[in-house]
Amino acid sequence: QVQLVESGGGLVQAGGSLRLSCVASGSIFTINAMCWYRQAPGKQRELVAIITYGGTTNYARGVKGRFTISRDNAKNMVYLQMNSLKPEETAVYYCNFHQRTEDYWGQGTQVTVSS
Repeated sequence: QVQLVESGGGLVQAGGSLRLSCVASGSIFTINAMCWYRQAPGKQRELVAIITYGGTTNYARGVKGRFTISRDNAKNMVYLQMNSLKPEETAVYYCNFHQRTEDYWGQGTQVTVSS
């Protein structure tokens, strides 16, 4: 089992920045990937960014160039730096941990971007 705890959400004006953090604990192996998803009201959960244990990253098209995912393997942490935020990016942001065939989710952190 792996437990995830997110932090760093909040209210920000359009064009502003936020940094989300997520710490993983439990039975963690070195072959894994950590991701950020988001779910806006009335919409499906969508992948925002992914980073492998080795540091390979990939981003959703709409956030590329504005968001940066990073991780600290020694601390089992993943971060999401979000710049130039838009009101339509208001959502609950979830940390996801994938290893072997299992997925684990955090409780989510609310990000609200005001116009």
